Amino acid sequence: MKRYLTFLIFIACPGFIFAQNDTIQKIISGRTNSKEQQDKPYVILISADGFRYDYAEKYHADHLLALAAEGVKAESMIPSFPSVTFPNHYSIVTGLYPSHEGLVMNNFYDRTLHRFYSSKGATASEGIWYGGNPLWVLAEKQNMLSASYFWIGSEAPIQGIFPTYYYKYNGLALINQRINTVINWLKLPADKRPHLITFYFPQVDHEGHKHGPDSKEVEEAVHFIDSAVYQLTEAVKTTGLKVNYIFVSDHGMTNVDADYALKLPAAADTAKFIISGDGLLVELYAKNTDDIAGTYETLKKEAKDYEVFLRVNMPQHLHYAKTDDWHSRIGDILLIPHWPKIFIMGKYKPDPGQHGYDPAVVKDMQATFIAWGPAFKPNTSVTSFPNVDVYPVVTQILGLKTTEKIDGTKQLAEKILLKK
Repeated sequence: MKRYLTFLIFIACPGFIFAQNDTIQKIISGRTNSKEQQDKPYVILISADGFRYDYAEKYHADHLLALAAEGVKAESMIPSFPSVTFPNHYSIVTGLYPSHEGLVMNNFYDRTLHRFYSSKGATASEGIWYGGNPLWVLAEKQNMLSASYFWIGSEAPIQGIFPTYYYKYNGLALINQRINTVINWLKLPADKRPHLITFYFPQVDHEGHKHGPDSKEVEEAVHFIDSAVYQLTEAVKTTGLKVNYIFVSDHGMTNVDADYALKLPAAADTAKFIISGDGLLVELYAKNTDDIAGTYETLKKEAKDYEVFLRVNMPQHLHYAKTDDWHSRIGDILLIPHWPKIFIMGKYKPDPGQHGYDPAVVKDMQATFIAWGPAFKPNTSVTSFPNVDVYPVVTQILGLKTTEKIDGTKQLAEKILLKK
């Protein structure tokens, strides 16, 4: 433990993007936990972006492995397609596949709105883009307070509702600041104390993209997360509350052939199509539907090192096709490269580490799931499962009623939760 605690001090220095900042907590006034909800359990849902399913063992994340041994560890957690950040974080907290919850990519075009959604733009804070009932919205509707120290969607008014306590995303927030905020939330009076807290780490994903999943930088980032989780759990113990933890990631990371990236085919003509994508999934939105069939046939004939699909014939296991709710956000034609190939979408060479492939084909896309606390069975291992199954686990722990149909099932909850 001494090695990790020392590491935590150094990792917060200039090598990482942590510095003092002016992040201001947002608080929705006038809310309280109902009497019924005050006696409910607590859940801290932690995401380490890009923390591949095997990183804990590969890089000897000793604290996380010890916590996993006490509680529950999955062989892996299967991301939804596409295996990228925004769709999967939102799938975890809605229990819906991206084609059902609305975030079909990190960046995409909406034919109905005639607008692009950008994960790095002002659209990330607009409620119109987000479907489903994210966990904090579900909780707040049932008079249970929630808090978010970052999570996709938490800074948008989804159905007009924010978490009671939340922050606008700021990658410069110091880890000690984040942990202290969580402790302060848990020390609030019972009527003001959040029972659901989300918590997000970006470091592993950042280093994985820049240096690749086998780099010393990723190893150091994994140790940073491991140490920070230990610090968080030790700090929470001082509150005297019995808290349940769920540690997840949105996707994994793999090495790609960045030196020989694929160029977009000539048939992907910007005069005929609006084009969006990240290199692992390219979506073509037809300006005139008469251009779809001919372009599709041309692309199919020319395709090398990638697959071509119409949105109506996407593989069923991807759960990514035309739907009644969000069909205007999925391209008419989709190009998916074969691993380790990637399309070059701009003038810059792609990073060596990437994610977005079909997790059923490229295992490196698979994510981490570890859980511990009084609600979980001890010393339990489970096989791989889809990330939409996390939602029913949280709702069952917190005693929340699911009010709308979701894609997730209760199979995972039945395997890992103690019977009340």
